[in-house]
Amino acid sequence: MKYTPEYEAELKDLQRELVLLQQHVVQNDKRLLIIFEGRDAAGKGGAIRHFTRHLNPRAMRVIALPKPTEKEVGQWFFQRYFLGLPNPGEIIFFDRSWYNRAVVEPVMGFCTPEQYEEFMGQVNNIEKMLIDDGIQIIKFWFSINRTAQQNRFEARKSDILKQWKLSTVDALAQEKWDDFTYYKEKMFERTHTLSSPWVIVNGNDKPRARLESIRYVLSQTEYAGKGKTSTRLHPNSKVVRPYDQEYLVAKRESDKL
Repeated sequence: MKYTPEYEAELKDLQRELVLLQQHVVQNDKRLLIIFEGRDAAGKGGAIRHFTRHLNPRAMRVIALPKPTEKEVGQWFFQRYFLGLPNPGEIIFFDRSWYNRAVVEPVMGFCTPEQYEEFMGQVNNIEKMLIDDGIQIIKFWFSINRTAQQNRFEARKSDILKQWKLSTVDALAQEKWDDFTYYKEKMFERTHTLSSPWVIVNGNDKPRARLESIRYVLSQTEYAGKGKTSTRLHPNSKVVRPYDQEYLVAKRESDKL
């Protein structure tokens, strides 16, 4: 993908701000957890790479867990994710998270209805405990439409550099689109809270999604030198907004039909 010089310049300024944010996290023993969720091919991995490109690798980690082992299947569901929680002075990026159990697993039959309900009944309290302990949590959902997803799947198939991204879930993502939508909406309804809200990112335009999601993170924390680059730090609400605002916008649009 080719980017304009204007995009590259804007991205570099935002990445400079991210470096300042990371310095604040390190110097003040802060703990920041950023969760990236969304449909397959929504742009989560690319966004994470744009976030982390110039960060100090000793003070950040990207967590992208594989399929659980037989031993992990027998553990408490959250246990393996807790190993990736941020230490003092660290930023953690979850490329998918415990919310696999809220959407992907029930759609694909990877968990039982009882396991799904147990998770949904626990997750809000667990996140509140993490927040009360001092961890700042930001939960992104990268949203794309059906056509954008299909086009990105086709691009993966034809590009050997992207073929590693293809999975069995990808193969069924379009067929089970409505099922994913159902569980996604149930997840928002039950896990969007005042202390741990869902933030919806319009991912159809990858460059804008990346810039505005970075802006959102920067807007949520005060740090020394903030705004030093003079670039805009407040996200565009047409691209990034909390779920409750997204829901109201969608309801207004449906009421017009």
